[in-house]
Amino acid sequence: MSTVAPLLNGTVVVSAAASLVLVPGVLRAGPRPPSRTGRTGCSGRTGRTGRTGRIGPEAALAAVVALVFVNQVLVAVYVNRVHGGDASFIARYLPPGWFDVPRLDSLAARFPAPELLAPSVLRVQAFLELPLVLLAFVSVVRRLDRDLYVRLARSPLVPLAAVSYTVAFCAIEWDLRNPYTVDDLVLRVLSAVVTPPLIDRLARREPAVGSPPRNPFLFALDLWAYGQLMLVLYDTALLYNLARLGAHLLPAAAAAAVLTATRLFRRSATSPTGPYVATLAATIGRALALFLVPALAIRYAQTFATPRLAALAGLVVIGAAARRDTVRLLLPAVAAAAVGCVVAVLLPGPYYEATLLRSATGALLAATAVCALLDTTRARLVVRS
Repeated sequence: MSTVAPLLNGTVVVSAAASLVLVPGVLRAGPRPPSRTGRTGCSGRTGRTGRTGRIGPEAALAAVVALVFVNQVLVAVYVNRVHGGDASFIARYLPPGWFDVPRLDSLAARFPAPELLAPSVLRVQAFLELPLVLLAFVSVVRRLDRDLYVRLARSPLVPLAAVSYTVAFCAIEWDLRNPYTVDDLVLRVLSAVVTPPLIDRLARREPAVGSPPRNPFLFALDLWAYGQLMLVLYDTALLYNLARLGAHLLPAAAAAAVLTATRLFRRSATSPTGPYVATLAATIGRALALFLVPALAIRYAQTFATPRLAALAGLVVIGAAARRDTVRLLLPAVAAAAVGCVVAVLLPGPYYEATLLRSATGALLAATAVCALLDTTRARLVVRS
């Protein structure tokens, strides 16, 4: 157990408790007012004055990802020009597997004043990581339910999540202390101040759609694709391993293709088609809302604190999400748990997050399939009666 375990454990407990208390009120909130940035019809299209309404969290997330990769290029220039290609000056403070920096000789040789790029090592990324994870989370929520995304993004949950995530990030920073730790802590706190207003502003520009949640099958594909892209980002940029990007291009392209395909199907397959699938979609939405604040603390507690406490917090959140529909979702939940366990055992990933993503995707697809089967059976019984 690390020296920061008590802080992470406390963050898990406090953030999970805050989520359980606050989320029901957020979900009970009345319908949001129409967008001030443009007119929307039932199709969700904006009028001529509503073009800014199309700027959503996915576009902001793409911009942050681009900044992360630009910073990686600057890190490569700095390491090669100032440190002769040897990253041991910082890598020795971190676990194995960091700082596989590409040469980029042509660019590095032409870059003026490379010593000014010193902040690109750890510090720029310390500022960008919070908007990266929060924008990724709300983008996933938006793929399921736009109205839920707006409610969460404009609620106190996002500032609370920013605080919870920042405490977790800072705890890990302190556990992996290096010469830039103090700078990183200051930048992370600053990021926690500016990120929630950004997300709130994006949500205020969202066109008023009023559509029901998406079909869970399409959302499961979206979840896998987003998770895959984040794993690629983690393996390459967040660990400063830009030299390994080539090996991840095919998975990234596959994930991007899935996100494009599911977006094209949005108009024809938006709403669930039966009571079981609709119930599952609503439960997924509640689970996402409940996980928003404690998600990162639960994840880091698995590695740096008490895994059993993190697992218990996760189970409590899932139980709270499914509590009102336990009877209806019992069979789908059993199928999901069985498939998730089988996937985790037979198709483990190279590390925790990869295994979790595969298992969660398989579980969600299994639950959706069972719900669809139950809806089909119910429809036949109604017709025959």
